[in-house]
Amino acid sequence: MAPHFALPRRSFLAVITLAAGTGLLGCARTAPATGGASELVYIGTNVASAQENTIYLYRLNPATGALTAVSAYKGGAQPTYLTMDAAHRHLYAVSETGSFQGQDHSGGVSTLAIDGRTGALALLGQQPSTGGAPCYISLDRTGQNVLVANYTGSATGGNVALLPVLPDGQLGAPTATDQHQPPVGPHANQTTPHAHSLLPDPANRFAFSADLGTDKVYAYRLDAAQHSWQPMPAPAFVAKPGAGPRHLTFHPNGRYAFLVNELNSTVTALAYDATAGTFRELQTLTTLPAGFSGDNSGADVHVAPDGRFLYTSNRGRNSIAVFSIGNDGQLAPVQDVDTQGKTPRNFSLDASGRVLLVANQNSNNVFTYQVDKQTGKLTPTGQHIDVPSPMFVEVVPDFTK
Repeated sequence: MAPHFALPRRSFLAVITLAAGTGLLGCARTAPATGGASELVYIGTNVASAQENTIYLYRLNPATGALTAVSAYKGGAQPTYLTMDAAHRHLYAVSETGSFQGQDHSGGVSTLAIDGRTGALALLGQQPSTGGAPCYISLDRTGQNVLVANYTGSATGGNVALLPVLPDGQLGAPTATDQHQPPVGPHANQTTPHAHSLLPDPANRFAFSADLGTDKVYAYRLDAAQHSWQPMPAPAFVAKPGAGPRHLTFHPNGRYAFLVNELNSTVTALAYDATAGTFRELQTLTTLPAGFSGDNSGADVHVAPDGRFLYTSNRGRNSIAVFSIGNDGQLAPVQDVDTQGKTPRNFSLDASGRVLLVANQNSNNVFTYQVDKQTGKLTPTGQHIDVPSPMFVEVVPDFTK
């Protein structure tokens, strides 16, 4: 997990000046798109004070990559990972803190109502995540449960939690948890388990958690209607020692998945057995170009909507690595593109696959790229925005139209 850096005072004042000039510090202001069908972009940040604006809303013009400021909201402390329900009524955010509402070794999970006319957010409620530094959140595919990965978990390491979605869209207290257990890997960052992601499979039969500390992907048999799960007796996948599995994503065809490994800067192509809930390694490739010798850690991974290309982010190298995906699920390097900023913790593709947005955590900016859908290659649009410590970008259709 990327270390948490406080925004330097000079940079913070510059961002505040920018925000004041765009109206971000006041009430919501809807600005028109610059042409084409616009999309909404919610940006979660590492801003530590719940009394400050921590989630930002922009409009994206997919034709140009331009981002237009709409407003900013108090979304709880350190909302570093977000997810939205299919009806665009509620946004759920982790609070990646080490203590929450007086509880040690716990972060929080926030529910925010979404105004369907403007996209504006209003904080409805919060629940403890039952583990420290929650760093990933997703919804099961029925929308009945929120799944959270806690990086530090308890004093003994990372854990995962399931929180039910109540009829009004708010979250109940966790109804299922699991503490990941040693043995851990050989890397210096693997002294305890570190759950780093938790997401459902395409059929919603299983949930999978990549654990950076133990070099394993854990499996849980989901019962969405009962708001519960059953931990499987063996890991779904065991990575190479010291790899540090971080994020997992599925191919649109459901037969393949891809795992980005933080500690050794690799990506693993996997064949998925949807009946057993297990993975088989097809191939592991470096995410770095030949000749690179500096410090680096892998971060995020996404498949293009049409399933033809894979993208991963490198922190240190500060780049997006592009791979083609063969019919057999195997990868081939295509491109390595500078993110024009520092520490690309997260990035996202819009639903059309035409635009990629990358959040550079430690340079306080978000840059956009046009995607060549035939080659997968990225071209900078020349467009960017300044945001304090951006950690996550959520791109959705503009439902306010």
